[in-house]
Amino acid sequence: MSGVGVLGAGAWGTALAQMLASDGREVVLWARRPELVEEINAKRTNALYLPSATLAPSIRATREIAEVAACEMLLLVTPAQHLGETLALFPRFPRDLVLCNKGIDAASGRMMAEVAQDAAPRSDVAVLSGPTFAHEVAAGLPTAVTLACGGGEAQWARLSAAIARPSFRPYYSDDLVGAEVGGAVKNVLAIACGVVEGLALGQNARAALIARGYAEMQRLGDAMGASRDTLAGLCGLGDLVLTCSSTSSRNFSLGAALGRGSSAAELMAHRHTVAEGAHTAPVLVRKAAGLGVAMPIAEAVNRLLQGAPAMEAVSQLLARPLRAEGPPA
Repeated sequence: MSGVGVLGAGAWGTALAQMLASDGREVVLWARRPELVEEINAKRTNALYLPSATLAPSIRATREIAEVAACEMLLLVTPAQHLGETLALFPRFPRDLVLCNKGIDAASGRMMAEVAQDAAPRSDVAVLSGPTFAHEVAAGLPTAVTLACGGGEAQWARLSAAIARPSFRPYYSDDLVGAEVGGAVKNVLAIACGVVEGLALGQNARAALIARGYAEMQRLGDAMGASRDTLAGLCGLGDLVLTCSSTSSRNFSLGAALGRGSSAAELMAHRHTVAEGAHTAPVLVRKAAGLGVAMPIAEAVNRLLQGAPAMEAVSQLLARPLRAEGPPA
């Protein structure tokens, strides 16, 4: 086996392929839709998902599993809820699997690394996560990420050599749980921050929500065995600040529309991109409840997605009993 494959030709998968191909390396980009494969190969564009980029000539798009199965390193950028079924298509060769999707499996409540390890038990699993808007990565703007390696420093040596670029800087971690908790929780919190924007509640409210949301992230991380240092880093606090502060975030934009009065069902039905926080919120709330972890902001987002009025959810948060701030507990 040889080479690098990227599974998923949405905005983030295409941006990662573009970044990896920036030094002329061949990258195989797997997409389900034949018209998208044809567009990438013939026009060097992905107009629907990443219209700002002219794609490198060394990116080769394909629909054929066999062409990607030969790669020794796969970056998985398919929607989180389809990770298991995607990996089931591939022969179980030992390889490096780098998870670049953020979420929790809705059916089982498992984190993505657990799903991948079950589906590909002979492979080493890593998690790539951090503050990464796809269009900026594709444009070669400076970006730093956490690369958490289940295969330890040996896997880090392989992956960092393959992934690092002058404008794309990975930092090593061995904390897969922390990297995944940060990525999953921040998507839900970004919806909440979007609601604050949509309701025009101001910058004070958004800053407070980010801080209290970070406390929720830490509480869940503690209960799941994550390191607080990980959550204080790029894949936790760094990603949270970015995603909760810009309309470039799909989750933030979804929340803003909810705050302006649109219904979740209507918004989700007409989106061609995935706002993972909408899928993560209900399973996150169930997971937190099972662990005895209080996550009132995540619970409010879940109620919103089920149809509760935005201002009602905000009022319920503001009416919670007063308490000491202190360290998250």
